[in-house]
Amino acid sequence: MDGIPPRSGIRERLGLRPIINVSGTMTALGASIAVPEAIAATTAILPEFVEINDLHRLASRTIARLTGAEAGFVTASCAAGITLAVAACMTGADLARIERLPNPAGMRARVPIMLGHMVGYGAPVEQAIRLAGATVVPFGQATSVKPYQLEAVLDDQTACALYVVSHHCVGYGQLPLDEFAAICRSRNVPVVVDAASEYDLRGFLAAGADLVCYSAHKFLGGPTAGIVAGRKDLVRATFLQNMGIGRGMKVGKESILGTIAALEAWERRDHAAVRRIEQAALDLWRERLAGIAGLVATIEPDPTHNPLDRLKVSIDPAPANITAWELADRLGAGSPPVIVRDHEVEHGYFYLDPCNLHPGEASVVAERIVAEMATARARPAANHEPASARRQRRSARLLAWPD
Repeated sequence: MDGIPPRSGIRERLGLRPIINVSGTMTALGASIAVPEAIAATTAILPEFVEINDLHRLASRTIARLTGAEAGFVTASCAAGITLAVAACMTGADLARIERLPNPAGMRARVPIMLGHMVGYGAPVEQAIRLAGATVVPFGQATSVKPYQLEAVLDDQTACALYVVSHHCVGYGQLPLDEFAAICRSRNVPVVVDAASEYDLRGFLAAGADLVCYSAHKFLGGPTAGIVAGRKDLVRATFLQNMGIGRGMKVGKESILGTIAALEAWERRDHAAVRRIEQAALDLWRERLAGIAGLVATIEPDPTHNPLDRLKVSIDPAPANITAWELADRLGAGSPPVIVRDHEVEHGYFYLDPCNLHPGEASVVAERIVAEMATARARPAANHEPASARRQRRSARLLAWPD
């Protein structure tokens, strides 16, 4: 791969494809490039014995300092964090209740969530609620939510309410977090926020959330883990779920210490310098893709207000002789494989995300797109496969695993 400095070669030795990730911090692609501090901490602790609960105490102090929370806890993933946060609101620190879950008998077990927040991130977000034994209570309409609709579903059986911050959510007509939290607070209902892929480590608690769940392995660049930050009593109850349903979601010493190291590295990171590197990739792509028939490249900000931009690549099939989804597939199938951000590709566009690039890869991405567009234009005009066929093919491949 010309232009890319050599790395470990681990993927090639294992027979895995050496993909270039311009999709973002996607779990299906390995989430992110781990920061050196997390790698070093993980490597150092693996041969050593440690009292895990003391390590959790250390993590709690670090999480509290970085987020402004009273306490924090490290678990298996953000999805696990949601389940355990919901469970914590159901059981408190009652160990007998913790051992009974997912049987919610005698506990508050209703969890409201806006209909426009019931998204999928590889699994349905509401399943994270049900895993705790709680009952999902959708409210509002998908594109329109009013305060009275939330007020109407808050009762004496409500354990907590879940608020999701994600590019997958409906982007309009939803209650803002501060209003959502104020309504819940007036009824003494805790608010749990799913902020898996968010940069902002303080704003959600400041807006009124009681518990906020993050991924350690996305923008933080840590090992695979989840972070729960918030009220000390509820974080303690989340930690105690390790005595119950959280046992299957526990993390080892390496993930706890790796998360601490990633948080401390985040605190020291030159975020402005990172943005400059990402902007250079965006500028390169926009320059290299300019003037290609049927392709329009525009820079767009992140929809949940993370401090980053992406390149939107729109394809007009008539002059380009290729659809956006066909181009995405060709990029992913070529050499080297380039995986784009294709959640909305049936609308004729995909995105290039610069946040997970190794040195030299931005130029290779541009070269691959230019080459695929030239190849498409040189072919005889053809009927284009519908986007639905692509979805069916992907589903069939998933169901054929491990073959």
